[in-house]
Amino acid sequence: MLSASTALLSNLISNMPAVVVLRPFVESLHDPQQAWLTVAMASTLAGNLTVLGSIANLSVVQRAAASGVVIGLWDYYRVGVPLTLLTLLIGAFWMSI
Repeated sequence: MLSASTALLSNLISNMPAVVVLRPFVESLHDPQQAWLTVAMASTLAGNLTVLGSIANLSVVQRAAASGVVIGLWDYYRVGVPLTLLTLLIGAFWMSI
């Protein structure tokens, strides 16, 4: 749940504000160190969901455009959404073992 909530919040308000908003909740959990690792993983991987999710995504799209390759929002979503969901699932599984 923490991974999914962090990923959703990271895409709604960006990853750094999401971490700040989650701080009181994370610090009140039974194992805050594990929770912080989960938040770090999910907020980082959530940036792959959309073109605007990360400055790196924007840089790649701009460099591609400069080379004549157009990456539209739908083109990006077709890869970004499944990739993000898969990596978040793997990350959440990894954090639980």
